[in-house]
Amino acid sequence: MRIVVALGGNALLQRGQKPDAELQEENVRRAVAALAPIAREHELVITHGNGPQVGVLALQSASDPHLTTPYPFDVLGAQTQGMIGYWLLQAMENQVPERQAAAIINQTLVDAADPAFDDPTKFVGEVYTRDEAARLAAERGWVVKADGADWRRVVGSPLPQRVVETRLIRLLLDSGSVVICAGGGGVPVVVDPDGRLRGVEAVVDKDLTSAVLAEAVHADALLVLTDVAGVMRDFGTPQEARISRATPAELRAEDFPQGSMGPKVEAACSFVENTGGVAAIGALLDAADILSGHAGTVITASGDHPPSCE
Repeated sequence: MRIVVALGGNALLQRGQKPDAELQEENVRRAVAALAPIAREHELVITHGNGPQVGVLALQSASDPHLTTPYPFDVLGAQTQGMIGYWLLQAMENQVPERQAAAIINQTLVDAADPAFDDPTKFVGEVYTRDEAARLAAERGWVVKADGADWRRVVGSPLPQRVVETRLIRLLLDSGSVVICAGGGGVPVVVDPDGRLRGVEAVVDKDLTSAVLAEAVHADALLVLTDVAGVMRDFGTPQEARISRATPAELRAEDFPQGSMGPKVEAACSFVENTGGVAAIGALLDAADILSGHAGTVITASGDHPPSCE
């Protein structure tokens, strides 16, 4: 099978952890250990988030007295792709030495007129108290919003149209490589009137990009891996229960937070609707069991788990 795995931010940094390199590398090693059984048996594309990392780099850049202006978000996104791609690449080569692995920097095409640029919603960077967030917003010109009990910076998150380097990713897959790409949703770019690509200040949702990419590379399955056991009905209440099987229509009838589970559900449903393939959402460490249908939330056109994934 050809499988696209979208790693959530917890693969690198869990909530409350300091963004130290050594800690993130250890988290990456655990993540890749969970993916190794899949990498040994299937064609694999790994995408990943970069919210905490791009936030750290943005803060460092804004605080650097040697810079006339801070580095723009497209540049910071490319930097995190290189850093995180290196960690994932090395961990995969050590875990599965019999497979080639390639980590590449990707651009993701977005619409310059996307309304998301006027209504920032994508959380980036570390968590703050309300007072800390208000102070930083005033000092840095940030937009900040509540993220549960905490506060974080938000930036625009336009919808992905396509991954610019899709053809290269297909070539690498056809060569037998495990491909690490589309980090942080890809570096957001628009097409100028003269046909040239130009980076923009935004962060594309990595799950939505992963769905677009999975469709373009003709993947059989899309796994969206995070830090929860699956999609929960009545999340956070005494009636909370995992949805083990669902159709896109059944999931779309539910109400999920747009800052967390909403984009994951949208990505999974879109992939199934557009391809007829299998999508699943669940815990990173359950990756192999999710693929076999024994964990997570599996989404198919019929609501059943197809035998081809067993």
